[in-house]
Amino acid sequence: MRIRALPIAFLACALVSWPLAAQQPPAKPAQSMPANDLHRLRVMLKEALETVQRNYYDSAFHGLDLAARFKDFDERLKSAPSMNVGLTLIAAFLDGLKDSHTSFQPPARNYTLEYGYRLIVIGDDIYVKRVKEGSDAGAKVRPGDRLLSLNNSGVSRESFHRMQYLLNTLQPQPTTRLQLRDPAGAERTVVVETKVTPGRAVRDLFAGGGADLQDLEREAEAEGMLMRQRYAEIGDATIWKMPWFFNENAEIDRIFSDVKKHQALVLDLRGNPGGLVDTLRRMIGNVFTEDIAIGQRVTRKGRSTLTAKSRGNAAFTGKLIVLIDAASGSSAEILARIVQLEKRGLVIGDRSAGAVMESKLYPFAQGNPMIVYGFSVTDADLIMKDGKSLEGIGVTPDEVIRPTGADLAAGRDPALARAAELAGVPIDAVAAGKLFPYQWK
Repeated sequence: MRIRALPIAFLACALVSWPLAAQQPPAKPAQSMPANDLHRLRVMLKEALETVQRNYYDSAFHGLDLAARFKDFDERLKSAPSMNVGLTLIAAFLDGLKDSHTSFQPPARNYTLEYGYRLIVIGDDIYVKRVKEGSDAGAKVRPGDRLLSLNNSGVSRESFHRMQYLLNTLQPQPTTRLQLRDPAGAERTVVVETKVTPGRAVRDLFAGGGADLQDLEREAEAEGMLMRQRYAEIGDATIWKMPWFFNENAEIDRIFSDVKKHQALVLDLRGNPGGLVDTLRRMIGNVFTEDIAIGQRVTRKGRSTLTAKSRGNAAFTGKLIVLIDAASGSSAEILARIVQLEKRGLVIGDRSAGAVMESKLYPFAQGNPMIVYGFSVTDADLIMKDGKSLEGIGVTPDEVIRPTGADLAAGRDPALARAAELAGVPIDAVAAGKLFPYQWK
């Protein structure tokens, strides 16, 4: 059982259909898709329908007529001019449920992309958070720039994650056209070249596939380094940067054994998209001395209580400050809300993502050469102690602290500086911004 994160947040722009409620392709496209590709897409669409029908937590599908929607999108596929447009239509079919955790995971591509910049949602606006040195973006884009439009389409908090999923995952672009406003108010438009690195979408891991297996192992090792748990001990406080909820209980307990040596913990969940329910339970069990009812799981079979078992005397009982932002999703925002509801500590930062459902990934494969893809389908909603779901709402911090464009440009982190102050170990915003250096993959 797992709480899935939002689709991996890449940098993207607007494309064929915006938002994801895909527009009808032209009736007579200039070029038709190969028949084999069309067949594969139609099989995928049917699998999407059947997977949702069998597994979605709401058997009424929020009142959506899935069968009629399937017929409509199956007809649209017949006139789709390309595989990319077809994949977008399948994603749009599922998007009709308006569910953060039900989505299409398309086949892997035989290349990787690097746009050279990273975006962040602050309040209702989108900003450039960092830029990769040596990239085309490095000469044209600066941290602290506010993004006004991407490929001539407006951007907002509401469209941000869908925008990224659509264009980097479904329809990657060789360039992105950015309309920017710098912290001083000056506006400019730049076109940024995307770095494309060739790779292999289909790998042979068996006969003669040793090199492919080694490649996968190296990729996994690199990803693990980027997503590792990091923490700093400053004075009588621990500042813990937790990038996701995918850890063994033993590792969580080991970190808390160090945390317990101090009087305060700043748990930084900004950018944390969520992860495993078991990791969430263990985290809660390590900060409460009594068992905690996380909420009611709502499934097709009814309701059941999701609980976290306390570690009792082994739990941390000191001061707790939790940091969240608009990229804190799923398990991260559930933990933050539990801290609020149980009055265990303070939550500061920006409103969280509001992407809190429980889902399962259903894998599929077809063809020769084989392509692998899947559908993430929500199988449970979670109703918190206050009788509400966080889906589409998120967690509002006890103290809202957001960086400005000028803060991003200067590398300042005012939210972490404030959290450290509350923990009794004042550090300035510049030092806070350097505490956990960002690493590019």
